[in-house]
This record gives sequence, structure tokens and C-alpha cells, in this order.
Amino acid sequence: MTPRHAVLPLALMLACGSTSALAARGFEVRDLATLDRVSSPTLSPDGRRVVFAKRVADLAANKSATALWIEDLFARDAAPPVRLTPEGWNVNSPAFSPDGKTVYFLSGKSGSSQLYAIATSGGTPKQLTAFTTDVGGFKLSPDGKRVALNLETFADCKADLACTQKRMDERGKQKNTGMVFDRIFIRHWDAWNDGRLNRLFVATLGDKPATTATLVSGDVNGDVPSRPFGDSGEYTWSPDGQSLVFNARIADAKEPTSTNFDLYQVAADGTGSAKNLTAANPAWDTGATFSADGKTLYYRAMKRPGFEADRFGLMALDLASGKLREIAPKWDRSADGITLANDGKTIYTTATDMGEHPLFAIDIASGEVKKLVGDGSVSAFDLAGPTLALTRNSLKSGDVLYTTSADATAPLRAITAAAGETLKDVSFGDFEQFSFKGWNNETVHGYVVKPWNYVEGQKYPVAFLIHGGPQGSFGNGWSYRWNPQTYAGQGYAVVMIDFHGSTGYGQAFTDAISQHWGDRPLEDLQKGWAAAQKQYGFLNGDKACALGASYGGFMVNWIAGNWHTPASGPWKCLVNHDGVFDQRMMGFATEELWFTEWEQGGTAIDKASNYEKFNPVNHVKDWRVPMLVVHGQQDFRIPVEQGIGAFTALQRQGIESKFLYFPDENHWVLKPANSVQWHDTVNAWLKQHIGQ
Repeated sequence: MTPRHAVLPLALMLACGSTSALAARGFEVRDLATLDRVSSPTLSPDGRRVVFAKRVADLAANKSATALWIEDLFARDAAPPVRLTPEGWNVNSPAFSPDGKTVYFLSGKSGSSQLYAIATSGGTPKQLTAFTTDVGGFKLSPDGKRVALNLETFADCKADLACTQKRMDERGKQKNTGMVFDRIFIRHWDAWNDGRLNRLFVATLGDKPATTATLVSGDVNGDVPSRPFGDSGEYTWSPDGQSLVFNARIADAKEPTSTNFDLYQVAADGTGSAKNLTAANPAWDTGATFSADGKTLYYRAMKRPGFEADRFGLMALDLASGKLREIAPKWDRSADGITLANDGKTIYTTATDMGEHPLFAIDIASGEVKKLVGDGSVSAFDLAGPTLALTRNSLKSGDVLYTTSADATAPLRAITAAAGETLKDVSFGDFEQFSFKGWNNETVHGYVVKPWNYVEGQKYPVAFLIHGGPQGSFGNGWSYRWNPQTYAGQGYAVVMIDFHGSTGYGQAFTDAISQHWGDRPLEDLQKGWAAAQKQYGFLNGDKACALGASYGGFMVNWIAGNWHTPASGPWKCLVNHDGVFDQRMMGFATEELWFTEWEQGGTAIDKASNYEKFNPVNHVKDWRVPMLVVHGQQDFRIPVEQGIGAFTALQRQGIESKFLYFPDENHWVLKPANSVQWHDTVNAWLKQHIGQ
């Protein structure tokens, strides 16, 4: 493979100067909002064709649409991809038929999300399902004659889909709107619990759209797939098509405090009871994949119950004997998924690693790990026949679709364009990873991004970005919400620190933040800021603002009262997006209680002192720095009152502040026009306080 290195050694950059002055402008939010987004690389069984999704945004209409495109990888003329689905269709979730002649996908063209099929040569899509409820996801059976699909239904409606629709219709006619709950979750992420569950069904595909399906997850009272981010990767067919395996967490009063997902095997015809394959593990089991002969089940598993950021190990379960082993116990990274190589001897998976997100190959017999594709972040991939297809992004471009040989030894062939090829008049900021000694004298890494118009010898104001999670990473990857290039495009330098608690540096490094939200990470941020200024003379430490969301928003609130110099700290301004303001109230008001209870070492009832130890609300009397607060009404992870509380604390003390409120956004800002407003407001705040 010929790597495409995005990072130039700093010495070379300084020696050569910068070419950004030749470009017309820097990258800005309207570029970010309108760039096409490529996803879902899907190969035909013979590896000859690749289908992918391309999202196109209409900023004026404040909406977007996604179509499927197809490329013949073996064609001699190397013609560019062609659109497969018709104009006016918004589609997702492509999958090939076993013979490779048909592509299946979901679309809401009929008024609800249903399954469709289209020939690889194009034409008019054929509707395959017409259920009274949306199809949330699907998996074709090995012979292509049936489909497993997840539908949202009331548990007591059994397999009667009309029952669910009738109840929803009756609710719509009621004049009263009150909802009575007798257990939590009462709401999750951005939706209130109305009593419906994601449940797994099997339908037969025929000449007419299917209107009935067999419930196969009926005696497992839990969401299949999980909420809020689960998908069809959480269930799979056995090679003989006689059974399915899915993961689920029981939906009872313990659900908001539990990360105990188990794998269940069920008959594909809906008969019999579900068999719990992983009952012995009280932590998270997910992502099952069968070996070709159906004798072994591969899956990912955590070990510690209640900890959502535990390491996912790769497991192999002999279904006949029940013998279980971990495949690569010495590999201190958390696997994202499982794709078997053609010969069944290797698992392909991605994992966060040292500020990047490479594709790895793990030998099943020995546990040996090999990095196949690095230099950025591999977001998705597929393997079939002689072909490996993948999407990869970096700090300079969103996802680009590449193909290579199945073992990734052939050069990567770009099928779609990078951001720089699409925006020819835009210059992106060069970047470099650096390291320093942080908490406990351990090595901590970060990234520095130059402004687009960098000139050697000049100093530039700084946007200091603090990632969320807290078990996350601001690394060599692209984001449509927190993108360093939107700051570099305004003429700022950017500094990002992967403090203790970040992923990709070993599980012990990730674990270090739990019950230490305000000390170890803060020490890393302080030492990282000092190290960055020492290593990079173009950073203007006298003109810098700190910005963060979620945990990063908490840290902004914490910094406001706990990072001080005689002149009230190094920051000229702060930006707090959806940040925790009152830790103890967070312990009662958030929905996924397992998160706060793990991070704080217990409940807000029994361990109240832990919640108060690093509680920003206790330090508001020391706040001095101007702060922009952002929050969404539909954010149930960190409820909007947390943002309102922070803004009130600022206003009552006469501290310069603004509150940007989105009534229609959740923990993220997703609508194109809202994203533009977010960036415009943040950029104006930075300009007001540090110039440019």
C-alpha cells in the first residue's frame, strides 16, 4: 500500500514556508455544511462492484438527501461512479443480494421507511415491504429469500403489527396529552418513552410487498437493536438460515443503570425460546458474526458491568461445546466490529489508536495484530472477493471512498474526491501531533493545526478545543460538528489535547479519568497548553479561547473556576456547549444513569460527596472569563437546565455572556442551518475576544 501522509514534519514545513497564501481563502462553515458526505461502502459478493451512499445538502432548503451510487471496479475504462437510485429518492442502508445482481435499501418514498430493491443496472426500484410501521434496519438471509428486520412495536401487541398502528392512531385522537410512567427510562437521548420497543421480525420476500412478518425476539423484552444508536449490525443470520443471533439488554427498571447486553440465539421461524449465549458475562456483549461453517460465533465483549467505555475484546465461542476464548488478549485496544477475511482465518476491525483510527487485521489463531490502513480515520469498510473497500477521513478531508486488494497490499484507489479536490480555492491548515509529560509524568498526545494563511514568523490567536466523552479523542479525523479546520479557516491556530481518559492509548489511560474529572485531565490540559506554546512559537498565548462540548463543556465550566493566574487565567473567552454545570443534579436528571454512577463511583444519593468534589456549580464565585453557553432543548443526556444554570450564574455576576438556545436540537446540532448559526455565533464570539 502506498500511504497518503497528511502530516508533514514541522521542520520541513518551516523550511519550505507555507503555500496557503496562494489559496483564495480558508475553510468555513458553509463549506462544511454543503460538502457531499460519502458513507456505507458495500461490495458485491464477487468484489466487482461497490455501492456507496452520498449525502447532498441543500442549505437554502435546510435539508439533505442521500442517493446510492455504484462503480464497476473491474471495468477497463475506470469510468467514474454513476447514480443508482432515481432522483428525488432519499435512501440508506445498501446491501447486495447473494447473486450480486440486486441492491436492497431503505427509503421513505412511500411515506414510511420501507425496503426496496433495484437492479445493479439501474431502473425503477421495487417496493418489497409495506408494513404499518417504519422498517428501522434489515439483514438479508443467506439465500436472499427472507429478510430480518427491526420494527418499532408495543411489546404486548405480540406479532400483530396492526395492533401497534391502531394504538398510535387512538393516541393521536385523544384530547389529553398526559403520560404516566412507572419506571425509568422515561426518556432517552432525545425521545420520550412511549412504550414501544425495537423488535426483530423475519419476513418472506415475494412478488408483492410483504405486509406480515414473524416476530422472533418476542420473549426477550428489550430493544433489538439497542437505543439510541444501535443498528442492524446488532443481529445476524446463521449460515444455514435457520437461526439468528442478536444482542439485547432487558428493558426493566434496571435498564438505565445497566450495560449488560447479552447475545441471544433464536429460530428464524419464531418457534421455541431464545437461548442466552452469554449469560455468564454481566457486561456488554455485541456484534455477533458466524464462521462460514456456523460452528463458531465471534463477537465483542466488555468485562466490567456498568462501564460503557470498557475495552471491547474479540471473543470466539464454540457453539457445540460452549468453550470461549479471547482472541487477542494482549492487544490493548477496543475493537469496533468484526469482519471475517475470505479464508475465515483473520478478523478485520477498526479501533482508535494514538490519535488515529486505523484498520487492523487480527490473526484468529495467534492473536497477532497488524495495521492495514492508517494515516487518518477509517470510518467504514467492506470485504468481498479480491476487494477491500473503505472510507477514510483526516483532519484535512471528510470521508473518501477507496478500494484496494483484500489484504490491503495494493495501492489505495480513490473512488470519490477529497475535500481539497472539491474546494479548489480553499487551503486547509497543516497539522502535527505532539507529545509531552502530563499527569503522573505519563506521555500525553495532542494535535496542533496551523491557520490556513500561516506565514512563518507570525503569531496567531488560538482556539483550544476540549473533546467530549470524556472517553473520546480529538485526533486525525474529520468532524461535521467540531472541526478544527473551521477555526483554522478563520485564521486561528488550533490546539487539542488527548488528556487522560481519552481512547486509543490503552485501557489504563482511558480508565484514569473516572472519579477524576477535574484533576488529572485539567493537569494534562494545563501542561499540554504550556508544552504547545513552547514547541510552536506561532501560538499567541495572550490571545486564546477554550471551547468544549459535553464533557468538554463540563471542563470549560470547571476551568472557569479552577484554572487561574493572577489575571484570572490564560483564556480571553470560553465556549460551553451542552456542558455539565451541576454534577449532583446531573446524577438525577440524565437518562443513562450507568454513566454518571460509574464516573462518580456510585449514585448521587449514596456518593453525594463524589459528585460535589468536581462540581462546577461550587466554584461560580470564582468565574471571571466571558462565556458563550450553547444548549439544545432536546438534549436529555445533559438536560437544558444545565446550560441555563451556567448562563444564569454568569448573568447574576455581571460576567459578559451569551446563551445560544436551540429548541429543536439534541446533544448535537444537526440541522444544516442551525449548524451554520452555531458556527457563526461561536466565530463572532472568538473574533470579539481574540480578533481575526
